[in-house]
Amino acid sequence: MPLALSILDLAPIAPGQTARDSFAASVALAQAAERSGYRRVWYAEHHNMATIASSATSVLIGHIAEHTETIRLGSGGVMLPNHSPLVIAEQFGTLESLFPGRIDLGLGRAPGTDQNTMLAMRRDHLSADSFPQDVLELQGYLRGRSRVSGVQAVPHAESEVPLYILGSSLFGAQLSAQLGLPYGFASHFAPDALHQAVAVYRENFQPSDQLAEPYVIAGVNVFAAEDHDEAVRQQTISYRHRTRSFVTRGSGGRNFTDAEIDAFLDSPNGRHLANMTKYTATGTPEEVRAYLDEFAASCQADELITAHHAQGIDDRIRSVELTAKATVSQN
Repeated sequence: MPLALSILDLAPIAPGQTARDSFAASVALAQAAERSGYRRVWYAEHHNMATIASSATSVLIGHIAEHTETIRLGSGGVMLPNHSPLVIAEQFGTLESLFPGRIDLGLGRAPGTDQNTMLAMRRDHLSADSFPQDVLELQGYLRGRSRVSGVQAVPHAESEVPLYILGSSLFGAQLSAQLGLPYGFASHFAPDALHQAVAVYRENFQPSDQLAEPYVIAGVNVFAAEDHDEAVRQQTISYRHRTRSFVTRGSGGRNFTDAEIDAFLDSPNGRHLANMTKYTATGTPEEVRAYLDEFAASCQADELITAHHAQGIDDRIRSVELTAKATVSQN
């Protein structure tokens, strides 16, 4: 089976821009992905993060769907313990009713935020413990076979919304294998357990109504440009900005210089942060394709979900286009 290529869009709010600018950029990115032959675009649920605008994930999916025609759209993912399964079934049943055959529902169990924000969302710190039962309850609503007597999700779409289990540990691998669901590993920011988790998933997979054979999606960061040095420049700017956002939170808003950020990244704590983006393809289209092919083969991925992090939307779109031209057309 040819390797599928998709996109994870974090709906970043660039310095000096607004959430509205971010949404316009996400529309343009999805349209570029559609033109270029990507399989899907997913949006991640994060809260209380000033640089990420995808907190109301289902609303953003609906907005993007209105401005695209064929590409699949979904969550990568909805953090299910933040919500009741019924509410998510209603939201995604609505989306599937409006945009039939185009909606995915990726599910995670992390909070997608910090402890104080968890409290503000009224999330119980033990709510992740019921994640497997909540997935089954949600699946029942979406299929019109509710596990809760007398309760149905309305609207209930005629076509099924496929579920995906997302994670960065062996827990998600084991659960998705047990339920016979596709498994997405967040290797774009949590690389350490990737190969072990995929092995556990494939070894323990049980076929289901949704899926007959294991299906693995792996996340990978991408900076593609016509020139190698330009791609490296974009990566350097992006990862410095990411690091600056991380260290500024605990420093009272101090503005760190590039030299200070680079020095931090060379420190033990900084190297730990840098390791989070271990899987990054950077360079010309040919270099990016070679990296993605090797990465997919090493972790037995059926699909790669690429996160393009260049700060400027024009550079992100160009990265999406160049990656597709070198990769999608070859599969």
